[in-house]
Amino acid sequence: MKYALVTGASRGIGKAVALRLAQTGMPVIINYLSNTAAAQAVADEIKANGGQAELLPFDLADGEQAEKAIDQWEELHPDDYIAVLVNNGGIRRDNVMFMMGDDEWQQVLDTTLTGFFHVTRRLLKHMMPRRRGGRIINMASLSGVKGLPGQTNYSAAKGALIGATKALAQEVAARNITVNAIAPGFIDTDMTRDLPQDELKKMIPAGRFGQPEEVAALVAFLASDEAAYITGEVININGGLYT
Repeated sequence: MKYALVTGASRGIGKAVALRLAQTGMPVIINYLSNTAAAQAVADEIKANGGQAELLPFDLADGEQAEKAIDQWEELHPDDYIAVLVNNGGIRRDNVMFMMGDDEWQQVLDTTLTGFFHVTRRLLKHMMPRRRGGRIINMASLSGVKGLPGQTNYSAAKGALIGATKALAQEVAARNITVNAIAPGFIDTDMTRDLPQDELKKMIPAGRFGQPEEVAALVAFLASDEAAYITGEVININGGLYT
């Protein structure tokens, strides 16, 4: 059976993606770091709607921990494999650069960028030689496309993720694996609740923040068979803010 793994899936966009992929009939693995109650609530909602879900907690920034968690999952699922990977996990530690601490820089890169590396490298071992096929969808950001002040660390991580998407897409295309990035603008989640929404909405041609479900719908399409010829792309979903 083919599974989908969504990192950072206990809230926000990750939660919406997990729910949407489950609606397509694919069993979903919910990765999270520490909020077990929130992750379990996502799994319970999926199951209540007739889907399949299970939890897989590990720290994306810890390569050994990520490898061990995926190893254990595969041992428990000898006849199944992860065919869809959504690299959604990431954190913000906003600050102007001249005041940014080493930890604020490193934590953001370790989770968002190195976390992508740890999980993707591990799953490619099965997508490439044994299964010949897969979908890798990386959650980038408007911040990684155009840069945003106060987010030099986050822009660096997301911009690097975009570059990695384009390079990896070329490496694995012959193995029927697609690699794409989605760059959301301002989406109404708990990560944006601290932003001055009324002021920011004036900058957005659509006049509003996006909804997590709108991003999730795009993920579901890129994960489908209909998107088999789309790879190496960065798709903006930002209400016209930056095109």
